[in-house]
Amino acid sequence: MKNANGKLIRSGMTRRVAMMVGFIAIIGLVTAGRAEQLSEQEQELLTLKGHTNRVTSVAFSPDGKRLASASADTIVKVWDAASGQETLTLKGHGHHVVSVAFSPDGKRLASASWDGTAKIWDAMSGQETLTLKKSLSPVTSVAFCPDGKRLASGGQDNNVKLWDVMSGQETLTMKKNFGIVQGVAFSPDGKLLASATASGWAKVWDTTSGQETLSLEGHTSSVECIAFSPDGKRLATGSGTPDMSVKMWDATSGQTTLTLKGHYGPISSVMFRVQPNSWG
Repeated sequence: MKNANGKLIRSGMTRRVAMMVGFIAIIGLVTAGRAEQLSEQEQELLTLKGHTNRVTSVAFSPDGKRLASASADTIVKVWDAASGQETLTLKGHGHHVVSVAFSPDGKRLASASWDGTAKIWDAMSGQETLTLKKSLSPVTSVAFCPDGKRLASGGQDNNVKLWDVMSGQETLTMKKNFGIVQGVAFSPDGKLLASATASGWAKVWDTTSGQETLSLEGHTSSVECIAFSPDGKRLATGSGTPDMSVKMWDATSGQTTLTLKGHYGPISSVMFRVQPNSWG
């Protein structure tokens, strides 16, 4: 848009979430200023209280109106992202819940727990609809395929599994991760699945055949998190101590394209920021 002097300015707000012991803070990042000199300022928008132990994972619904949280208190909660009101409490896990993910249509919610299960819930009613086959090891991460028909899970058994979300049947197992699977992420077209492992490697898999297509080597510590770019051309990974770096990778060749350093602790989450077109 333009100011009174006809100068182009840009404004907008994005949100990030800080996870604490027992509560969550939603923080707004306000961007404003002239086109040639933008500034960003943070302000706390909401504090969500209700968990009784450490919050381990959060996820916004696709429309941004709800926030799901997982906690070491064994509970999943859903919140109104505008008012901060708790709308659902999901009980059923027997140990720490460490990962949550909304389905692309926002109608389902998946959770992963150290009790060895991944569960799928009705995100509107809070009813449990599926418990996926119990593992002897903790399940550490979950992610829905972009078409909403499959769920990926990773665990401390070093395996990545794909599940049919309607039947609960396991459809693929990818076993050559060489370490605890810390995170999983689908490519935007759903044809590839990336896994982050405690061994310091990240891997990319074909979701039809289960074959490994890339092995990303470069971190010197556990890879804690992984994400595809919105166009599927790049991957980002974040590592634990002592590496504490973010790396960018070419998703076709597997080559490292950028290494970012500056954190003083483990990197628990990475994502690509989609900048909306806010020019007037």
